[in-house]
Amino acid sequence: MTETCYLLLVRKGVQVQLKFIENYRQELFQVFDLPKNKGARLAQLMQQYADLPMDLADASLVILAEHLGEGRIFSVDQRDFNTYRWNNTHPFQNLLGSLS
Repeated sequence: MTETCYLLLVRKGVQVQLKFIENYRQELFQVFDLPKNKGARLAQLMQQYADLPMDLADASLVILAEHLGEGRIFSVDQRDFNTYRWNNTHPFQNLLGSLS
């Protein structure tokens, strides 16, 4: 949510950011709570993709995909998510690319 709010603020302005927060308040979407026991997996992923490098936000999304068993994502980060693999073998399907 932090990264989303930041991007909304700098790209669309405070009103769009506040609308996002209002949608959260109304429980229109859920936020994944990254379990503490995933710390080792975070570190492993960030080391594995250190050449990109992978940040915490991206590593969290890989762990979320593994948790859900689903690799569809909507990201402007096409290069990295074309490289990342969830469960070490499954490629992501970036839905942003299917819009063009």
